[in-house]
Amino acid sequence: MSDEHEVLERLRYLRGSIDNLDAALVHLLAERFKATQQVGELKAAYDLPAADPTREAQQIERLRAMAEDAHLDPAFAEKFLAFIIEEVIRHHKAIADRTG
Repeated sequence: MSDEHEVLERLRYLRGSIDNLDAALVHLLAERFKATQQVGELKAAYDLPAADPTREAQQIERLRAMAEDAHLDPAFAEKFLAFIIEEVIRHHKAIADRTG
């Protein structure tokens, strides 16, 4: 019974850490999107394209290297960043449509 109690306590502790990390991720993403919102406004003001394939490729390469250093699957990191980039571009297009 003691072993089961210890396992349940360990699970509770680990899940608490996961919950804290999820909260941090949400807040970090919110800050990131605040910055990309400003980028979108600048791009719209100066009639720049919503997407920047060169910058995106550099970011993916950089993120893959960081993922490898952190022992995180680089393919997963790339998929995650690709999802974020897709959402950022969608926001930039919406800003351009709204202001242009």
